[in-house]
Amino acid sequence: MCVPLGGRPGEVQGRRRLTSRSKRAHVVVCSRTEEGMDAAAAPKRAWPPWPRLLFLLLLPVGSWGSCPAPCDCASQPRAVLCGHRRLEAVPGGLPLDTELLDLSGNRLWGLQRGMLSRLGLLRELDLSYNQLSTLEPGAFEGLQSLLTLRLQGNRLRIVGPGVFLGLSALTLLDLRLNQIVLFLDGAFAELGSLQQLEVGDNHLVFVAPGAFAGLTKLSALTLERCNLSTVPGLALARLPSLLDLRLRELDIERLPAGALRGLGQLKELEIHHWPSLEALDPGSLAGLNLSSLAITHCNLSSVPFQALYHLTFLRVLDLSQNPISAIPARRLSPLVRLQELRLSGACLTSIAAHAFHGLTAFHLLDVANNALQTLEEAAFPSPDKLVTLRLSGNPLTCDCRLLWLLRLRRRLDFGTSPPACAGPRHVQGKSLRDFSDILPPGHFTCQPALIRKSGPRWVIAEEGGHAMFSCSGDGDPAPTVSWMRPQGTWLGRGGRVRVLEDGTLEIRSVRLRDRGAYVCVVSNVAGNDSLRTWLEVIQVEPPNGTLSDPNITMPGVPRPFFLDGRGVAMVLAVGFLPFLTSVTLCFGLIALWSKGKGRVKHHMTFEFVAPRPSGDKNSGGNRVTAKLF
Repeated sequence: MCVPLGGRPGEVQGRRRLTSRSKRAHVVVCSRTEEGMDAAAAPKRAWPPWPRLLFLLLLPVGSWGSCPAPCDCASQPRAVLCGHRRLEAVPGGLPLDTELLDLSGNRLWGLQRGMLSRLGLLRELDLSYNQLSTLEPGAFEGLQSLLTLRLQGNRLRIVGPGVFLGLSALTLLDLRLNQIVLFLDGAFAELGSLQQLEVGDNHLVFVAPGAFAGLTKLSALTLERCNLSTVPGLALARLPSLLDLRLRELDIERLPAGALRGLGQLKELEIHHWPSLEALDPGSLAGLNLSSLAITHCNLSSVPFQALYHLTFLRVLDLSQNPISAIPARRLSPLVRLQELRLSGACLTSIAAHAFHGLTAFHLLDVANNALQTLEEAAFPSPDKLVTLRLSGNPLTCDCRLLWLLRLRRRLDFGTSPPACAGPRHVQGKSLRDFSDILPPGHFTCQPALIRKSGPRWVIAEEGGHAMFSCSGDGDPAPTVSWMRPQGTWLGRGGRVRVLEDGTLEIRSVRLRDRGAYVCVVSNVAGNDSLRTWLEVIQVEPPNGTLSDPNITMPGVPRPFFLDGRGVAMVLAVGFLPFLTSVTLCFGLIALWSKGKGRVKHHMTFEFVAPRPSGDKNSGGNRVTAKLF
């Protein structure tokens, strides 16, 4: 006998039926009486299986509901795919066990509170590329299991408090490609489990100091292609667990000192495409303990050593696509753990000897697509420890300076394109890997430097005058010209005494202490040559009869009358009319006195005494002396 649960007595059915469209499940339980069964025992065997019935009744209503008509539910288990279906609202009848809901590429314009609250098992929600302009506070309430929320490509403008209420388990939030202008205080306060936040490609102009408050577990943040003019340091300081910060394509002119001071756990920092950034302030990276730093596609003209010196745990430094022309010697030595340096696409013309000394773990150098003519072995502390060297795209001169590179060419990793020779002419265009172990004569050779041309070796200049020494040399490779002072110090490119670009020594405003020998040194990797010159300085005395005492007044030249500060104060205190009366009276008395005593005459007599003969013992040599009475 079949007894329907919830049906009329007497109805007999031979199956169990589950209707999905109705709000109540109808369960039919069937039993049969076997032949020969004891009449007393028959009622016990026909007793319905209550545990099974109780389990079916407790199932969520509609958990096995049918898929909404516009969507696809068969491609993935527990996934409802409704992307690009021109939907203007969230479809109804969604299965309650849905874990992935894709509503991207539709025409949704808003999301009201409680619209998705029945999907308590949802783990990933994609609302990207819709027309969402407003999100009501509590729009995602009830989605306590949601891990990923994608909202990129919409029309959101302001993100305020309460929008993400209820998303306590969310780990990834994507807000890219919206029209967000500002983040208000507490905008993400409910997202205590968020680990990754993407907010690029917005109209962002302001981030409130408390906008990121509550994001205690955020480990990755990307701010790119927005209208920020300064780094929101106060807001970033609310992210104690941030490990990865990417600031890309921003119109920011400088990174001020202490802007990132609150990010003590930060390990990776990327500053990409800041065209207005020309230098880093010395304290701009203070408080950081980075292991990777990338400042690329900016306008740095030199390596920011002062901003980097304290990053003792830095392992990767990328300064590619900056107009950096040189790497001087030993300036990177404070970065004792540095392993990789990338400077591709810059304007490098020279890497000094000992440039990487002090970097004991250094093994990768990428200087591809620069203007390097050579790379000397002395630049590296241990060339044999070098693993990767990218040198392609440089006009290399294959002479004796690259013999070390030829020796290690089969072990080094040059990347997809090994370096090639740009000169001399007989090896032009030939890759380093194409050379044999036995070199023909004239390959990878150098000629020592020799001085070929020089100016006068004895120069006489008056004190305060101008002196120049010229010196040049020949060699292969072309030698450098240096000058040494009489005190033994090398002269630089700036100052009163300097070395010009062509090797000429220029001394401006010659002084007595400049007298002495100057040594010109021309040198290259194959040798050097020197030349000694001499500067003689003549002391110049002031012209005879020159008056230098400002207290002497020439006759007939009246001194101008003027009021100083005390005179003006006196006039103001006494009054203008009494002051004028007093002055007039004084001048009248003086005139009467002068008339009675006669006109006062001033006489000044000058007498010139000829110089003493040079042979006079007390004359002090040939110095000209004069007395003025």
